[in-house]
Amino acid sequence: MRVTIFGASGLLGTALMHEWSGDSLTGPSSRDADIRDAKRVQQVVRETRPEWVVLSAAYTDVDGCENNRELAFAVNCDGAVKVAAAAKEVGARLLFLSSDYVFDGKKTAPYETSDTRNPQSVYGRTKAEAERMLLEFIPGCCIVRTSWLFGTGGKCFPDTILKLAASRPALDVVNDQRGCPTYAIDLARAIVQLCRKDASGIVHVANAGDCTWFEFAQEVVRSAGIATTVRPVSSQQMARPAPRPAYSVLAPTRLRALGIEMPSWRDALRRYLEQRQIAS
Repeated sequence: MRVTIFGASGLLGTALMHEWSGDSLTGPSSRDADIRDAKRVQQVVRETRPEWVVLSAAYTDVDGCENNRELAFAVNCDGAVKVAAAAKEVGARLLFLSSDYVFDGKKTAPYETSDTRNPQSVYGRTKAEAERMLLEFIPGCCIVRTSWLFGTGGKCFPDTILKLAASRPALDVVNDQRGCPTYAIDLARAIVQLCRKDASGIVHVANAGDCTWFEFAQEVVRSAGIATTVRPVSSQQMARPAPRPAYSVLAPTRLRALGIEMPSWRDALRRYLEQRQIAS
């Protein structure tokens, strides 16, 4: 199988390039192929003639998106449509990475793929709009919603916590936002399986279990054997430019129906810490 991965140098893209074996991969970085450049995207897809195009390139700085609305929509929405057009031209299947932030966070039970989108941030709106447009343009595309992505080779929550904990006796972390941490390697492995199963429609992919950011930080510090105290605070106390959903746990119903199970986030965190130690 021939696969082209846009955004191959990002957190997920790096994991995809590392974990995907047995198929022919092409992985331009965002610098090699800016998805806002329709001609360059078309050129890459025409040259590689993939059976699957995986779009993991995105502007993922949630607060940055709030302050740079035009750039956020240009990359996450218009860029996605340009990649879809190039994939459609050569008859390739498309897998698009989306987010739990397409939801408003007002539920108290895990979000199903059929639940109504109601994003509260600019980032969430770019992803929700991209989903809508892609499903209209290529009804058979596969949209993978994930959440709280972490991994080596890029900025992520556990890495930030570890760096701060190394120099501080105490850390304040929000305890009123609940979601599912997702390890880039586990997400990459699930994406490989989804492509090989010819999946279509919306699928939720996150590590099993859920927690608050405070609980996640506590587990990071405890697992790393650091003595730093982690203190729970409210979102109001830690005001950020972009609103976050209070609850964005993703239900794995469709993923399980496809025969794919995800490891727990605690197990994923343990493997991440081992990998981080090896990388350092």
